[in-house]
Formats: sequence, structure tokens, C-alpha cells
Amino acid sequence: MTSLATLRSAEPDVRAAMRAIGAEARAAARMVATAPAEVKTRALLAGALRLREGAADILAANARDLAEARAKGLTAAFLDRLALDAKRIEAMARGVEEVAALPDPVGRILATFERPNGLKIERVATPLGVVGVIYESRPNVTADAGALCLKSGNAVVLRGGSDSFHSSAAIHACLVAGLVEAGLPEAAISRAPFAARDAVGEMLDGLGGALDVIVPRGGKSLVERVQREARVPVFAHLEGVVHVYVDKSADLEKALKIIVNSKMRRTGVCGAAETLLVDRAGAERLLAPLIEALMSAGCAVRGDADARAANPAVTPATEVDWRAEYLDAIIAVRVVDGLEAAIGHIESYGSHHTDCIVSEDAAAAERFLKEVDSAIVLHNASTQFADGGEFGFGAEIGIATGRMHARGPVGVEQLCTFKYRVHGDGQTRA
Repeated sequence: MTSLATLRSAEPDVRAAMRAIGAEARAAARMVATAPAEVKTRALLAGALRLREGAADILAANARDLAEARAKGLTAAFLDRLALDAKRIEAMARGVEEVAALPDPVGRILATFERPNGLKIERVATPLGVVGVIYESRPNVTADAGALCLKSGNAVVLRGGSDSFHSSAAIHACLVAGLVEAGLPEAAISRAPFAARDAVGEMLDGLGGALDVIVPRGGKSLVERVQREARVPVFAHLEGVVHVYVDKSADLEKALKIIVNSKMRRTGVCGAAETLLVDRAGAERLLAPLIEALMSAGCAVRGDADARAANPAVTPATEVDWRAEYLDAIIAVRVVDGLEAAIGHIESYGSHHTDCIVSEDAAAAERFLKEVDSAIVLHNASTQFADGGEFGFGAEIGIATGRMHARGPVGVEQLCTFKYRVHGDGQTRA
């Protein structure tokens, strides 16, 4: 059999190389699943240290990726998602350490009960197995996904986008060094060693049965393809069409802070607000200041007739805008006839990702939180808190908007399934 090392050094046969990677990851998964918590922790802490020590190499690799991205004429929002600096590398390392410090999720007793016949049954958390992660421009996903999968006892196969190829390779090398230091198999955190698009197809096909689940992180076209073609289960969100609804009872100063942060803190993240809805009953007091605050922060505003009347610099919104995930300094603004209309708009145009109400009316907030069917709903807080790190998960592998198994930030607990352990004393079934 051709060795994995030989495949990586030769002109790649993508199918053979990816299946070899999958086979090694499957073998590694059996070892990682039973690895003591302290061994996984040691690997993660060593990996975090290597990220800091290797910062210069990571930045050099990122500079290469950025130069190629600029040469292609990619957008400022894309470049922001791709770019690394010392602060972001430190945040990556700190995130890995935070994952390391989490309680080990493997082996948790989720439920216990005893049957009348004396059988004692336990529901116990177990790893999923081998997780495939397909992502685009964010190189930090390499560290987040690697750390979360290892902590949860899974092996992972990473396939980053071609635009972040060199950055992801440098980050991956640091994590692998941590594995080696802890005595865990290198294949526990594997990476497609080339940028060929065929690698995605092989992962969607399951790598010859090696993958147990796929998590896509990227734009709409990538996620749609994964959901359409994958032959293994998928944790995914299609897009983040995120709303902030400002109720008639809202405190203006609070609303101003929340909407500007929700939209402008980082425009390229999936938790960035894309649509502002304002209660008609409070529009005279709220609408113009909210639009002015967004524009003063550098945000372009597209709005309905009411928004344009409040500020002549607002450009007309079309039907497309109500469904848009801009991932840029652009927001759509609409005045709605109260809470029920806001919920109806979100149900019609939203993506079940993250939505927020700004209100001092406890009953209105409670209804919004109950009736808006999104993975994350907030009251009087920025939508940019839609993040696994902010939830105390250390990091996230993505935000799932489906309804099966995992929903919201996918952290170590969501990367586990369970099995039943049944203890008997000679019982037989009649």
C-alpha cells in the first residue's frame, strides 16, 4: 500500500491521498476516544504554546495568503476574515487554552434510571468519531476545530480554503506538535495537504466511510453544496441573516449601542446584524437616531420609505435586501407594525441563526424569545455575542441552525453523542 508520506510528497492522487488521510484519522479516533483527559489537555496546552512561539511563521504564511488574495481583487470584508496579526494569534492560543480548561465531556453520565426488572441503565456521552471540517477564509478555524475535536475525543480532518492555505498549514503544524509532545497520534488532527477542490468532493463522499459528520464553515455556496452532496450527516448553517428589532419601549441609548456593535464591531462574522426593524409606534423617537448612528459609524443604509423619509441619505431597499447576508458595512432598515409584524418578518426572511429584541417591556421580550425560532435569540444584547467563546465554550466549530442534535454554537458537548450502558445481574427477557 502506498504510504501517506509518499502520497504527500508526490503529485497528488486526491482520492487516494484523502482516503489515506481518512483511514489514519479513523485509526487515531479510536486512540483519542479513550485518551485520559490529562493527556488531551497536555496536547492542547503544548499546541497553544507552539502557536505563540510560531507567531512569526504564522504571520509570514498569512502575509503570503493576503498578497494572493489582494492580487485576486478580493473584498475588504474577505481580507478582514483572512487577516491575522499578533492579537488574533494570541486570541487563538488563548482559545485553545480555554478549551483545554473545560471539563472533559467524554464519559459524562447524562441520565441514569433503573427498570422494574432490576436493570440499571446509564446514558453516557461518547465522541462522534471522525469529524470533517470544510471551511473557507478564516484560518483561526484550524485552531478552533482542532482543539474542540480533540477535547471531545474525536479525530478531525480539516480542509481549509485555498485562500487561507498557507496560514492554515502553519497553524496546523503547531497543533500537531502539541499532539506529538503528548504522545497522541498526529492523525488525530489531520489536514488536506493540498488546495485541490476535489478534496472537498472526497470529504463529502465520506473518505471511504471514515467520516462520521461534516461541519462546513463558509459562504452560502459552500454550505449549499455540502448540504446537497454530503453522504454523511452535516452540522451547518446556510447563512446568518441576523435581525435586531427595536421595540417602542426601547431605551434609546441602549438601542444605539446595541445596533452599532451588532453591525459594525466586525461586519464579516455570521453574527453581524444585517437587518434593523423598528417599531412604528416608536419610530418618531428611535428611527432617525438609529440610522444616524449607523451612518456615523461608516455603515451604508438601505431602507423602506419610512427609513428614507427619516434620513435622505438612505438608499432604497429592494426585496433582495431583506434576505441579504451582506457581511459588510451595509444594513437594511424597515419600520414594522409592532412585535407581531417583526416576528413575521423574521420568520419570512430570516435564516434561524441569531435575532435580537431591544425592549424595556418584559412581556414583549419574553414573547420574542419564545416565538422567534432561531438558534440564538437575545434580549438587550449585541448579536455579536453569537459565538461559542462568548458562551463559555472556549471556541466553536460553527453555529448550527438545524434542529437535529446540535443547535447554536457547536462546542465540545455538541461534538459528543451518547450510548447506553446497561448493568444487569443475570436478567433474561421473557
